[in-house]
Amino acid sequence: MKIVGLTGGIGSGKSTVLNLFKSHGVKTFSADLSAKKLVNSDKILINTIKDSFGNNIYKNNILDSKKLSSIVFDNPAKLKILNSIIHPAVASDFKYFLEMNNDHYIIKEAAIIFETKSENNYNKIILVRAPLETRIERVMNRDKVSKKEVMQRIDNQLDESSIIDKCDYIIDNYNEEDLNEKVLGIHQELSV
Repeated sequence: MKIVGLTGGIGSGKSTVLNLFKSHGVKTFSADLSAKKLVNSDKILINTIKDSFGNNIYKNNILDSKKLSSIVFDNPAKLKILNSIIHPAVASDFKYFLEMNNDHYIIKEAAIIFETKSENNYNKIILVRAPLETRIERVMNRDKVSKKEVMQRIDNQLDESSIIDKCDYIIDNYNEEDLNEKVLGIHQELSV
């Protein structure tokens, strides 16, 4: 079974592309959705996050992700701590996902494949990209945050130009009409 990584900067449209692959019957795993699930359900993970960021980081037993974001995106050391807590839990969840699925290929969406130096864990990597202004607008609308907050997040990610030659496929997400055609082409190639 081939493991295909799907990556791209915040607001590039990774989730949209992932859902298109899913619509073609591909088994998909989202590291982001896994993390969101685990931080509110895994007791050990919850206690570790509380120990690292304080009990008040949870409200009514739900992680206050906005508060946590405001802490980590301004502080690389705190972001490193958060990643060291969450990444092993997501990796374990992904391992379980692989045990439960056996297809020709699966897609794992993960925003920080190259930042975590895990690119060798994939048979192929797909990069989704979109114009900066489009990405900013999408994230502002989706997360109800300011342009400054979006730029802080973008500044914490690798520049696409430094990873583009390491990717097997590039999906330019300029408009949704062309997106399914691009996904279908890659899907047909990977299914062989």
